[in-house]
Amino acid sequence: MNKPTIDVIIPAFNEAASISHVLRDIPRDRVREIIVCDNGSTDDTASVAAAGGATVLYEGQKGYGSACLKGIAYLLAKPADQQPNILVFLDGDYSDHPEELGRVVQPIIDSDVDLVIGSRALGDKEQGAMQPQQIFGNWLATTLIRWLYGYHFTDLGPFRAIKFERLQALNMQDRNFGWTVEMQVKAAKQKFVCREVPVTYRRRIGVSKVSGTIRGTIGAGYKILWTIFKLL
Repeated sequence: MNKPTIDVIIPAFNEAASISHVLRDIPRDRVREIIVCDNGSTDDTASVAAAGGATVLYEGQKGYGSACLKGIAYLLAKPADQQPNILVFLDGDYSDHPEELGRVVQPIIDSDVDLVIGSRALGDKEQGAMQPQQIFGNWLATTLIRWLYGYHFTDLGPFRAIKFERLQALNMQDRNFGWTVEMQVKAAKQKFVCREVPVTYRRRIGVSKVSGTIRGTIGAGYKILWTIFKLL
């Protein structure tokens, strides 16, 4: 793939304190457009993102997947020759290291890989960056995917890259916590060529909307497991 067009989608809910750091660290020489999908923020996320050079979209229906789907719909509305070759997803809380984008997209550029997951399990994690329930949940979910679908993943990490045409074939539907696992399970079912690369992970800025609360943790865990079995 020679000089592919790469776009980035960042779902964001109340990330005014962190989004400028994320935008600053994305290697602009590799990326055409950065799309921040504001998921009903009540702070200055949208204005900070716009000031940082991002295209800002508003999605009022709450949910991680809802925000991602908004960004995808925006790209699909473009003429075919203006759509990206590769789409990157990362979070807006500055827990990912955006400067590692090149590491995440390179397997797609170099070979016939369809989907790349940035694995926190394989990379370096700052102490406390992932809660014990997150680590266990990732282990359980990826173990079930290996048993049920025959694909080996180590993480459901949000930092990932996918060929845009292959993403369309997945017909993504989940609007909240099941988004990442839906992508990986559907990729396994459709026999995508998948790779993982180690990525660095740090403590996020602010409090997690998922692992930071008991309700969020239980809700996410239930939805992830439900999605794995639903797609069998």
